Amino acid sequence: MPDPQPVFERLETLQARLDQVNKAWSAGDHEGLIRFFVAVLPGLLNARRCGIHYHAPGQERLWRRCATGAPGGPVEPPEDDGIVGIALARRATVIRNDGGMASICMPIVSLVGSEPMGAVEVGERREGGSFTADDEPVLREVVRYLAFALEVTVLNRDILEISNQVRDDMELFRQERFENIKIVTKSQKMRDLLNLVHKVSRVPVNVFISGESGTGKEVIAQIIHRSSERRLGPFVAVNCSSIPEHLMESEFFGHEKGAFTGAYSSRIGRFEEAGGGTLFLDEIADMPPAIQPKFLRALQEGEGARVGSNQVRKYDFRLVSASHRPLREEVEQGRFREDLFFRLFSVEIAVPPLRERRDDIEPLSRTFLEETSRRFKKNIRGFAPATLDLFEAYDWPGNVRQLQHEIERLVALASEGGLLEVEHCSKRLQNQAVGTILGPEPSSFSLAENRMLMEANLIRLALERTGDNRVQAARLLGITRQSLHGKIRLYGLKER
Repeated sequence: MPDPQPVFERLETLQARLDQVNKAWSAGDHEGLIRFFVAVLPGLLNARRCGIHYHAPGQERLWRRCATGAPGGPVEPPEDDGIVGIALARRATVIRNDGGMASICMPIVSLVGSEPMGAVEVGERREGGSFTADDEPVLREVVRYLAFALEVTVLNRDILEISNQVRDDMELFRQERFENIKIVTKSQKMRDLLNLVHKVSRVPVNVFISGESGTGKEVIAQIIHRSSERRLGPFVAVNCSSIPEHLMESEFFGHEKGAFTGAYSSRIGRFEEAGGGTLFLDEIADMPPAIQPKFLRALQEGEGARVGSNQVRKYDFRLVSASHRPLREEVEQGRFREDLFFRLFSVEIAVPPLRERRDDIEPLSRTFLEETSRRFKKNIRGFAPATLDLFEAYDWPGNVRQLQHEIERLVALASEGGLLEVEHCSKRLQNQAVGTILGPEPSSFSLAENRMLMEANLIRLALERTGDNRVQAARLLGITRQSLHGKIRLYGLKER
């Protein structure tokens, strides 16, 4: 199989270029360009005011307007009987010189199609003059450049979408390269973390992975190994908290036959076993102080001897370690050697808890449901909407591992062909989720007051889930958009 690394590097380069192009023009730059045309056009046509109505292709209901003496912003679509509406319908210039309010309006036609993207209206000719067909060539020339500016705006938006798609494709590419390691994430925090993981994987640097229990530290360690030059070598995982202290030296250095009671045969240690690959030490903070000096020497010198032998053996492995406890605090408390602390790693990767990346809860839940249903040989239709809402309101102290176990429970209790219902969730989950909505101790037991509190919190959650899209939030809440607007004003809620 050809090495996919060159393709991956080309994808990274392309993403970097797309991001640079996208950052070159901001929304403020586009609006500033439109305002420039609004400022220049009246002078060219000896008029007092100008207004530009425009929309992006495919978004005919989302109009914006920038005009002389008025801030730009969203507006309703032009009325059919107004000068702008008529110019758009006819796709031709319209001139009105009635009532002392002379106006000329020309549609802005896309350079790559025949559909109008908006219209330019210039009005109030100075000295009471009128507009004539002689004004059209000047206006047409300016509108042509304005159309180009709007096309650039659309192009910039498309570049952003392509950039995001490339980023998603890169994540998919990573998943395919990690063989049976499946990465499921939508959150920006985890995307940034995976980019960091990819960078440190390429260089032979020792890495320390911090994070709460259940966040997936070993998965990150496996990704580092399988993305490195040592990916063809072994990945040896050792949980330091599970090894008795009196067996720790034998576990890592190995022993010879007869070295101690029960040593009926020779055994290689983890240092030798990881030769040419990666040694992953989970819960490194639980390493007993007595073994730490020998461990430090093995890392510094890259060699050691088995228990019961004087023969020095060379070690060749990359070290990745992890702990759910802050290792720096262990050093400060004197439970972990400072020199070993600095020898263990050069780069620290902090895996965020699930409560800090709630965007991942739903995709992780659906992935675990699919895997668990297949393993349990059950046909489950999916989640009841209330169950997913409950999941997203819960803090998940056990993180991804707890989420996986909760879904296993739900699948086990669910009816064949049914949905995963709230009633089958664990009591701890239900109780904390309800507490999140109502608060730990209500100030009043009035049903009316608490109903309003729940309603305000549900609206806030719906807005967060839909990215402040009020149309989608109203649909999620089962109310009209007008009703949602009214409740937002009632409860004093603000968009994020």
